Amino acid sequence: MIRLTAPDKATVTEGQVKEVAPGGVITYPSVTSCLTVTVRLRDGGLVGAHASLFRVPGELRSDEILAALEDLVGDRPVTAIQVKGAVGAWHPSYFEKAIEAYGGDEQPPYPAHPDPEGLADAVAQGLELPRRLVTVEDVPDGDQIAG
Repeated sequence: MIRLTAPDKATVTEGQVKEVAPGGVITYPSVTSCLTVTVRLRDGGLVGAHASLFRVPGELRSDEILAALEDLVGDRPVTAIQVKGAVGAWHPSYFEKAIEAYGGDEQPPYPAHPDPEGLADAVAQGLELPRRLVTVEDVPDGDQIAG
């Protein structure tokens, strides 16, 4: 696969997945009820996803985001995966079945308490990468910067 050179900075909004070159910076704006997933590559590059509880028109749903992230990472070596955001708002299953994928007579699961371990397991499984690489951090509302 031929890879184009990644930019040195990117803004990743809800439902998007983007990459930056080694030494680059990803900005995730207005992270409120969302989770961000930043994959740190061995060469210093970053691949980031901004997972939203509800789909933004034209963007990826929560149950599509990890597959898109995995595709962009490809077979490149990964050193760490950082999950940050509204941990208490997320049920780990949202990465497998988005809230809006439930029919009118189905009730989506809602988190009874923050489940950082469950989220870490779901992200590791979704990316098909070792669980030991994943950390989860509950962060307050606002912009997030990964660099």
